[in-house]
Amino acid sequence: QVQLIESGGGLIQAGGSLSLSCADSGRTFSSYEMGWFRQAPGNEREFVAGVNWSGSRTYYADSVKGRFTISRDNVKNTVYLQMNSLKPEDTAVYYCAADRNGVRIGTREDEYDYWGQGTQVTVSS
Repeated sequence: QVQLIESGGGLIQAGGSLSLSCADSGRTFSSYEMGWFRQAPGNEREFVAGVNWSGSRTYYADSVKGRFTISRDNVKNTVYLQMNSLKPEDTAVYYCAADRNGVRIGTREDEYDYWGQGTQVTVSS
């Protein structure tokens, strides 16, 4: 069973950095593609970043490219999202997700099978 638990959200000033973590309590984490999504009030949930099962390939939304870094540690069953140069428009609830059948890094919600509960990130101007 996959249970994803995010942590690391909070309130940060624009230009600052924040690191999110998503830990999986299951035994098959290393075989899953992992992704981070976010949802701002009034907006649909959108793809932020994804990483393949080994961590050798990553993919980013244009809005975060060069500022955010996704990585994973398959020993700790954890995926990370390092967020630098944060902007007020990055304010959202951030969710991690797992794709158990991934052959590529998905960017759509329906490509992911398991979701965390979300963690709030608020960037003040």
